[in-house]
Amino acid sequence: MRVLQILPNLRKGGAERLVLDICIALKKINIETVLVTFSDINEYPDLTKQINWKQIKSTFIPSISGKSNANIAELEAFICEFKPTIIHSHLWEAEIVSRQISYPKAKWFSHFHDNMPQLQKGFPFSKKQLTNVYERRLMLRKYKNCKNNFICIGNDTYNYAKYVLPKHSFKKISILNNAIDYSRFVIAKKEISKELNLINVGSLVNKKNQKFLLDVMVHLKKQIGHVHLSVLGSGPNRGFLKNTLETLHLERDVVFHGNVDKVEDYLWKSTIYVHSATYEPFGLVLLEAMAAGLPVVTLDGRGNRDIIEQGKNGYMIFEEDAELFASKILEIWQNKKRYNIMSQYAINYAKQYDIKQYVIKLLSLYRFKL
Repeated sequence: MRVLQILPNLRKGGAERLVLDICIALKKINIETVLVTFSDINEYPDLTKQINWKQIKSTFIPSISGKSNANIAELEAFICEFKPTIIHSHLWEAEIVSRQISYPKAKWFSHFHDNMPQLQKGFPFSKKQLTNVYERRLMLRKYKNCKNNFICIGNDTYNYAKYVLPKHSFKKISILNNAIDYSRFVIAKKEISKELNLINVGSLVNKKNQKFLLDVMVHLKKQIGHVHLSVLGSGPNRGFLKNTLETLHLERDVVFHGNVDKVEDYLWKSTIYVHSATYEPFGLVLLEAMAAGLPVVTLDGRGNRDIIEQGKNGYMIFEEDAELFASKILEIWQNKKRYNIMSQYAINYAKQYDIKQYVIKLLSLYRFKL
């Protein structure tokens, strides 16, 4: 078996992390695997040293007029040379570029890391939606021609896939929950700290909703005086969020660290993981935090419903109520016995999502479809 994984680039993100972990795990069991990206952007230099990674500049610009612009010759030549038995694409750019190539000798897989809006059904009300309608029709034909298979990361993406894909595709849709390198994040036992140290990991974009966490911090400070929040990640909202710190007088209580290489070092030093995303297809970072012994308090992002067991590994709040969110944090932290039980449960719970078990399931999908 020869496996080709395709990604647009290696910016920091959950999909990118998962693909790298897949490539490393496949290499460890001697499955010949190549990762191709269209860009040389690489925010994971340590991980890419462990795999066979190639950058092949490839583009496809669709045109409703029929004059689409494709730069795929080098990618097509590599596929013909590598002769993969599996071609597995991730994220929309990789989808639409790779499917312009016909290679019937491989089994094709598409990964639903989220609810890809380009596949959404409905009447277009904007230029962007019109483009999506055109791309959807184009890709449905491509999917049919290559007998495409689909992997969904959770129940939410699975339901979405069944909604947007034609009925003849339903038997080719599988659920394979996301996974983490458990050994990297796991801690034998978490000791509760005297100070409340919260942590959040995610891009500083609207859907991650970190402004909500600043409102939570205001409520916590009123009740216990001192609390600290570390925010890991970068993005366009950084300036707005830092200005909000000053408005709320939280400059000494919240630190924006930007992107970091070893997230686990920050998780191990923290007490509780807090997650404010309004949409979360699954939530790798929640599993990483649990492996590090952190109970989780999160808003309902739909996909993370697959992960949270209320009162066992954390709490999910179904409304944007900062005071209620803060009360759940304190409920965990102020009861040492409860904290220890939840922490150990979280560690054990995350183990079932280890990348080793994930790859076994992935290979069974690959082989079942061969």
